[in-house]
Amino acid sequence: MDTTFLRHSPLGISSFRGSVAGRQPETVRYILSFAHTLETILMARVVLAMSGGVDSSVAAHLLVEQGHDVIGVFMRHGEASPVACATNSEAVSAPLLPVVQPRLDHKQGCCSAADAEDGRRVADRLGIPFFALNLEQEFGRIMDYFVQEYTVGRTPNPCVMCNNWIKFGKLFDYAHSVDAAYVATGHYARLDQIDDGQVTLTRGVDTDKDQSYVLFGVDRQLLQRMLLPVGGYRKPEIRQLATQLGLRVADKKDSQEICFVTSGRHDEFVRSRRGNADTAGEIVTTAGQVVGRHAGIEGFTIGQRKGLGVALGEPRFVVRIEPATRQVVIGERAELGRHELTASGTNWLVDPPAAPRRCLAQIRYNSTAAPATMEVLDGGRLRVCFDEPQQGVAPGQAVVCYDGDRVLGGGWIE
Repeated sequence: MDTTFLRHSPLGISSFRGSVAGRQPETVRYILSFAHTLETILMARVVLAMSGGVDSSVAAHLLVEQGHDVIGVFMRHGEASPVACATNSEAVSAPLLPVVQPRLDHKQGCCSAADAEDGRRVADRLGIPFFALNLEQEFGRIMDYFVQEYTVGRTPNPCVMCNNWIKFGKLFDYAHSVDAAYVATGHYARLDQIDDGQVTLTRGVDTDKDQSYVLFGVDRQLLQRMLLPVGGYRKPEIRQLATQLGLRVADKKDSQEICFVTSGRHDEFVRSRRGNADTAGEIVTTAGQVVGRHAGIEGFTIGQRKGLGVALGEPRFVVRIEPATRQVVIGERAELGRHELTASGTNWLVDPPAAPRRCLAQIRYNSTAAPATMEVLDGGRLRVCFDEPQQGVAPGQAVVCYDGDRVLGGGWIE
């Protein structure tokens, strides 16, 4: 049913309730029940992750326009601060939560103090409460994972972990504390309901910005309590809408950095947190020839071409990283190709297939999904066999399987 007339009518639901005067009792009960249902749908309380960027800011507007009771939440990972956010604190029964102070060394990201201030301004403009959650301990868990993966020669994906553990983990805990029915974010992905009532995760309309890949690890049971308001829009449309609304973040650049790596150098970050572990070693060719040395395996990932520190006259790529010997193995592009991979730690957003199934498999956030056959293995593992060899299959990254635009599930590449 199109309920737009109720959301935007100057009369609204309260006057709709008033229309029962003089009607038969059965009709009155029906109208009041219908009005209650509409209020439940239109005025659901929603906790929205607000990063201070244009996507989550427009998401806030869209949710408010749809009639939801929106609470904006900024998730901070920095050092504890005694300063608290008092913006609209009386508007919702939620604890007053700390907000980070500005840091001069922080690069453009998604969790800086400047971003928190941008989020607060948008919330003020829209008339919604805004709080900052101190998630330093939870982000610390992600940082430890990040450091550990690089130290053992794998390529981590902290954005997926952030979605699994924080945005659709701890944020749901907060939603429970304020009696919110939904958690929303500004991800470019969509949630669709199919005939049997199941909620499915599908790619966003803007294929260039699609973020369904980084949401594959969300608990399937949570899909029905998630909202992704911008998934049906293209990025230029979101920026145009922000401009029309007069939001200062309309032209704000997208976050390009890992939010907790403030220097932009992930290898330096890893070395600063791992203690005295030495991961320096040799750079060797696939033929076993030593051609140089490196400062640490954390500076490399499979498929990397630039920054190898050696010049052989022809392009060379990282083919393997061997943590036991601390060797970085380089070779020609053709040596990168892999027809098959296995993955562990799988998560399924559909019933796991009982037999091999055709799919499209994506091995990195910015890669193109390729035709493949997937097969569920014992022990929560997955095998993916590609029709054509794929380059840059990196242990530690996720492989996500699709049926067209629908996310089926995925796992962590071994």
